Amino acid sequence: VQLQASGGGLVQPGGSLRLSCVASGFAVSNYVVSWVRQAPGKERELVATVSRTGSTDYSSSVKGRFTISREIDKNTVYLQMNSLKPEDTAVYYCNSQVRFVPYWGQGTQVTVSS
Repeated sequence: VQLQASGGGLVQPGGSLRLSCVASGFAVSNYVVSWVRQAPGKERELVATVSRTGSTDYSSSVKGRFTISREIDKNTVYLQMNSLKPEDTAVYYCNSQVRFVPYWGQGTQVTVSS
């Protein structure tokens, strides 16, 4: 099982980024996949989740600005981030628990700054 996250970068406040999480070793359609972020000196925060049925959930801090989605035939989960704020600056990880074992992608840095 592997999760490969990408798409981070430097963006100005109000800008957009799309993160990708390519999964291998399991089907994203069969497991819950989440995006989690961690900013320096802060606790890890669950940002968005997509369930096996495709239902989604978001933290209150990103609701209305971020959208999690998946492309089954590419076995990939995305995080579309709009109206970015400096407080969204963090390392973003994708995560899934497969057969009772948690797996994490390597993280991708998102920096929101003018």
